Amino acid sequence: MTYDLAVWEGEQPTDDVEGGQVFQQLYEKYIDADDETTPTPRIRAYVDALLERWIDMTEDEEDLSPWSDGPMINNASGPIIYFAMRYSMCEEVSAEAAKIAAERGLICFDPQWSRLRPAREEHPIGPSASQ
Repeated sequence: MTYDLAVWEGEQPTDDVEGGQVFQQLYEKYIDADDETTPTPRIRAYVDALLERWIDMTEDEEDLSPWSDGPMINNASGPIIYFAMRYSMCEEVSAEAAKIAAERGLICFDPQWSRLRPAREEHPIGPSASQ
């Protein structure tokens, strides 16, 4: 089981609903598309920041990487990256990944809960955290 996040460049959505709509549009245009689009410099820098914190799955000899596939940059296309992590590590990793995105002026969206991250008050992931 994995836990997914999407991070992209763009205007900050006004709410979770708009965030979901923007995510869907970007996913269809860049992730679900047949054509590969080179990741933008900002998305590439975001991936580099994640890999400074956690090892890429393709380089992990000790089974410490939180990522579900690799190389991580292969999950990026144009202005978006859509990536999966091990569910067993998702609370810590997703919170930190959302924080790293926010620090870089990027948008982070949680498709499992259809919400923007980090939330106003980041709290544990689970059914009670959706409100």
